[in-house]
Amino acid sequence: MSAEYQVHGDVAVITLVNPPVNGLGYATRLGITKGLAAANADAAVKAIVITGAGKAFSGGADIKEFGTPKALMEPNLLSVILAVEHADKPVVAAIHSVCMGGGLELALGCHYRIAAPGCSVALPEVKLGLVPGAGGTQRLPRVLGVEAALNMIATGEPVKSEVLAALPGQKLFDKLAASPESLAEEALALARSVSDVRPLPLVRHLPCKHPLGDAYFGFARNMVQGMAKNFPAPGKCVDAVEAATKQKFEQGMATEREFFINLMWTPESRALRHIFAAERAASKIPDVPEDTPKREIRAVAVIGAGTMGGGIAMNFLNAGLPVKMLEMKQEALDRGLATIRKNYESQVKKGKLKADKYEQRMALLSTTLDYADLKDADLVIEAVFEELGVKQAVFQALDRVAKPGAILASNTSTLDVNKIAAFTERPQDVVGMHFFSPANVMKLLEVVRGEKTGKDVLATVMALAKKIKKTAVVSGVCDGFIGNRMIEQYSRQAGFLLEEGATPEQVDKAVEKFGFAMGPFRMGDLAGNDIGWAIRKRRYVEKPGLKYSKTADLLCEMGRFGQKTGAGWYDYQAGKRDAIPSQAVVDMIEQHRKALGIAPRKIADDEIVQRLVYSLVNEAAHILEEGIASKASDIDMVYLTGYGFPIHRGGPMLYADTVGLFNVVQSMQRFAKNPLDDAEFWQPAPLLARLAADGKTFN
Repeated sequence: MSAEYQVHGDVAVITLVNPPVNGLGYATRLGITKGLAAANADAAVKAIVITGAGKAFSGGADIKEFGTPKALMEPNLLSVILAVEHADKPVVAAIHSVCMGGGLELALGCHYRIAAPGCSVALPEVKLGLVPGAGGTQRLPRVLGVEAALNMIATGEPVKSEVLAALPGQKLFDKLAASPESLAEEALALARSVSDVRPLPLVRHLPCKHPLGDAYFGFARNMVQGMAKNFPAPGKCVDAVEAATKQKFEQGMATEREFFINLMWTPESRALRHIFAAERAASKIPDVPEDTPKREIRAVAVIGAGTMGGGIAMNFLNAGLPVKMLEMKQEALDRGLATIRKNYESQVKKGKLKADKYEQRMALLSTTLDYADLKDADLVIEAVFEELGVKQAVFQALDRVAKPGAILASNTSTLDVNKIAAFTERPQDVVGMHFFSPANVMKLLEVVRGEKTGKDVLATVMALAKKIKKTAVVSGVCDGFIGNRMIEQYSRQAGFLLEEGATPEQVDKAVEKFGFAMGPFRMGDLAGNDIGWAIRKRRYVEKPGLKYSKTADLLCEMGRFGQKTGAGWYDYQAGKRDAIPSQAVVDMIEQHRKALGIAPRKIADDEIVQRLVYSLVNEAAHILEEGIASKASDIDMVYLTGYGFPIHRGGPMLYADTVGLFNVVQSMQRFAKNPLDDAEFWQPAPLLARLAADGKTFN
């Protein structure tokens, strides 16, 4: 669809029709210019209204056309806005619901603007690593004033139409409609009232100055650089708005365009655009159609009231769903309840949650010691100890009491979901829902699809993830699924680096400088080093040939499990989370090297980063090849939302694409020659080798 053209007496109405948000795709742009031409040619038409069908005026560029030739085909958005400005008759933008990006730029090109209350107005391009590209940085300061406009452009955050309409001296809206329902009638009336006004008013002719000029822009630049250190776009937003105050309009437009095109080619913008698309793609499962029927989820049960169970319960309480929590002992329930209360109370104290909302959420929570009380739950999630025997007891009990059609989910982080499903008579209802700790904060949800998991179960869980504000990524069944299977290789490399001459602090600092939220050793201390120890003990039995550094086991034998014991790879002071380098750990590593007869060498930060990051990439290539993940961008989403991978690099797979897969493979071949590393692991995964040889990319 594109744009509809209708004549109401002496006013022509052009309606954008490109659901869901009337993106300004090629057909839509063409429709607007054809409508303008028809209205200009019709003597009976005295004025023109542009509006949007459905739930938006326009959300801006059409993301379906990103990176395709259609995105650049004429008329491009700049040409459409020029055609609007040059219309023979007044053009009124009737704005409602959503007016963002190119949609707002189109409205700014119109001669008059009327807005419905409750409309979200924004120039969000900075969130894709760009500046607005069709005059937003030049026109918005002319109608809102420099400071209000720069604030909107540099943050990309939406502001409600009634807030903008109330700004002193604003010229963005000529009128605020009484209600969304009356917008169409009021827009026609406005169009008729200005039909004879000449010359037609243009935003480009308005003055644009800031009384403090250079001083203000200097201050704005410092503010923006402090907040966006890895991203060039916010600084360019300041430069573009400054150009609006210092250059003639056409010159300012050329400056904005140059910034837009240059930013489009930066790795940071590529990363942000990739994330934007990847987040939307993650919810699409190749063999599960969009219209797959979903099961109704009205009541949730959580088994286990520990840290994980409590955090999982909070997600559903926050979304307004009743939760029943089950434990074996009353004191465990009491502890779990107290933790949930404490979490909510700290949010209330910080002003992040209203007291009445807190009461509403707690009222949705009930507890029980009896499995029979879970008979009405539509979804049951177990968060019990990570041991197959324990899971078996839980799922056999659930199989007896859960109603037909209830979804039975396991929060396992590594165990075989097919084995867990086989403990029941209804494997089609069993799915993995792997939350990340703390479960009420972390965005990632790995949805683990068993061999027999029903398509309707998957569709239901993916929709529910959206409702509880999680980024859900589907994984097949394998040890550790996507995230933990990859992190194991990363941790193995971190261990080898210690044996070869690095310290925990040096390794952590190198990857944190690269942009990770936390290095592997600080991460281990936060999660608890005993968790990795338990996994390794299992590995020694299952995969006796797999090579590990002994340093992590020696650390655990010293009782240094991390922050919870006040000592791990680092020392910690009571009540503080600051990681203090530990002499005891350095001594332990040195003694271990001596025992192995290894002479330590100086290791460059580059080598540390490459070995850690490329180990993720190689394991991920195996995961893709095996069909555990359906696309490379899903793996990026797992690492960006669950493991603190730097946003400005777009995830491990996009980073590998950016470096060039040929270069990644060359580095891996170098690492394979290191006798202290694992040569077998560094053989490039067949998929990686193929793509590199063909000059292709993962994404």
